[in-house]
Amino acid sequence: MPGFHVEHFGCRAARADGEAIGSRLSAAGQHSVKQLSDADVVIVNSCSVTAEADRQARAFIRRAHRLNPEAKIVVTGCYAQRAPEELAGIAGVAAVVGNSHKALAPQIIQSILSVARTGAADAAPALVSVQSLLSGNAQVWVDDRFAHSFIEEAQLVPGAQTRPNLKIQEGCGNRCSFCVIPQTRGSSKSLAAATVFRHVEEFVAAGGQELVLSGINLGRWGRDFSSSEPSPRTLAELVRHLLECTGLPRLRLSSIEPMDWDSDLIALMREFGGRRLARHAHLPLQSGSDAVLRRMFRRYRPWHYVEKIEALLGAAGPDLTIGADVMVGFPGETDAEFAQTLDFVRNLPFGYLHLFPFSPRPGTRAWPLHAESAVPHAVVADRMAALRSLAAQKSRTHRERFIGRELEAITLHTPPALVALGRSAALTGNFLPVEVDGQLPANRLLRVSLTGISPEGALQACHFA
Repeated sequence: MPGFHVEHFGCRAARADGEAIGSRLSAAGQHSVKQLSDADVVIVNSCSVTAEADRQARAFIRRAHRLNPEAKIVVTGCYAQRAPEELAGIAGVAAVVGNSHKALAPQIIQSILSVARTGAADAAPALVSVQSLLSGNAQVWVDDRFAHSFIEEAQLVPGAQTRPNLKIQEGCGNRCSFCVIPQTRGSSKSLAAATVFRHVEEFVAAGGQELVLSGINLGRWGRDFSSSEPSPRTLAELVRHLLECTGLPRLRLSSIEPMDWDSDLIALMREFGGRRLARHAHLPLQSGSDAVLRRMFRRYRPWHYVEKIEALLGAAGPDLTIGADVMVGFPGETDAEFAQTLDFVRNLPFGYLHLFPFSPRPGTRAWPLHAESAVPHAVVADRMAALRSLAAQKSRTHRERFIGRELEAITLHTPPALVALGRSAALTGNFLPVEVDGQLPANRLLRVSLTGISPEGALQACHFA
């Protein structure tokens, strides 16, 4: 039986796309999942949020071709949408499927796999060529209409991902000056509420314990629906329905922009937080400097951000774990502006931070700004180091608060190194990774007692039978 291998890059929402493609190929019953070295088709689910993401995808494609030169490589995702001709020219690449045609990716890949199985291809979608994007033998499916951009999930079950993503929203229209996503994913589109309900109910029926709602701009779910469509038409209404009308044990929300945490959504944290709604909120920050946020075209100011954090803490209580993304080295960022970010982060109770340096992306408003006033690499490196040190301190301080406490957790797939120590990996409802004494199966909800923390920052726990 011909087989495929999927390699994921990028965010949770992007991973959900790759998992949906793999699930649909497996559901066809004619293809199997294989290791990279044995696969007939290698699917590269790419990211393009930074130049480093592009580099990693190219490096993987070349390594895959060296390791398995007979495999057909199919590249999809944001990099495939942004620079298809660049990818089509790399040795081993048979097809490039942009986000505009992502919903057709399973059919395209199945056609390639059918050649491996029978020597004859199944019917594939007509080639969409933009500015003669054919390069060598690679076929390219890309356009700027995004008519086939939303790939609906196959049935979600607790498997390789104990806590799978259900991507309910695609695209973004915020137009932040540094961001390429509007070019690579198009405008905001929402998965129909009825489809969301069906997926959740199927997940519960399959024994799932925790589901993560994700999206490229999750807080915008429903805003593209017409006023004539029945409720729910906002994320808060959808979440309330899921919590009141399904048996899902735990729902977790992935990243939501600060301005999209409205009063209705925050009220759900007060009503359900710590029970069936995870006490965990990730609010992208990017900078604590008002001037930098303005240059970024972000739709909030630092004081707005503080107000949202205070409202969330007031609703969910001090057990809430708050995370954020912070960008370092945006064009023109001065020492004083970076100091404002450091102070801002220092004064808020973050449990973790995702840190990354600014990466110029062609076609964005920040591209010419970078040419005019780039922050030197050495300065960026120093600022990243300062923020990493602060983030580590804040993460440890947050985790230490829970030593001696009992919390609800879900067991995960435990890596071999931890199994060898007689422990199991788990994640608490408020997003604290823990190592639990004993060997436990994945996808089990249990109550743990946090007993200590290692020098590396890993929380230790025992569980109640």
